[in-house]
Amino acid sequence: MRVLGVVLGHPVIVFRMCASLSILGRRPDHDFDEPLGLLTDCHRRIETFLGVLARVTQEVNGRPLDAPHAEALRKAKAYFAHAAPRHTSDEEDSLFPRVRAALAGDGNAGQHAEAFADLDRLHGDHARADSLHARVDELLTAWLRDGELAAEQVSELEGLVESLGSLYREHIHVEESVIFPLAGRVLSGDDLSRVGAEMRARRGLTSER
Repeated sequence: MRVLGVVLGHPVIVFRMCASLSILGRRPDHDFDEPLGLLTDCHRRIETFLGVLARVTQEVNGRPLDAPHAEALRKAKAYFAHAAPRHTSDEEDSLFPRVRAALAGDGNAGQHAEAFADLDRLHGDHARADSLHARVDELLTAWLRDGELAAEQVSELEGLVESLGSLYREHIHVEESVIFPLAGRVLSGDDLSRVGAEMRARRGLTSER
């Protein structure tokens, strides 16, 4: 995960992005009329905020958090609690069902066994990520509330973040190298417009940005 590697190696980048650029409100590279590109933008944010969690855990190691580290954790925690689940819904409720329907309806469903298997795997990844994030959120809440984490909690948090990194690395690769290009081929312009409209509505936004 190249972006994650860059982030982990440059703490100044991490904290400038989190504290100064306020990534949660930063305008993405794509708009809702380019839903596949917008989903890819979300992946870059996932990688960035996962890098924040890894870096803060490594640097502070459960000790009391100073203001920049605490703010970085709060922003990453908020992203994975609020924005990331919408991204999952974008895929699970808007994109993937349309891709499945298009493949099943083209008269050659038997030739798409690998694509269906990939979609099943991605669904399983989402469920596993949700479980891992739930425990990460508990540990971050405790750290921010109590001011420190015990050594065994730090070790658990490191393991969880590492597991998420491995999961997302493969998950994002399959989506960006297989599923998103496939969606671009098999979905009509109207299908993609509906995906984008649902993504916009999921965020409570009007058609004008």
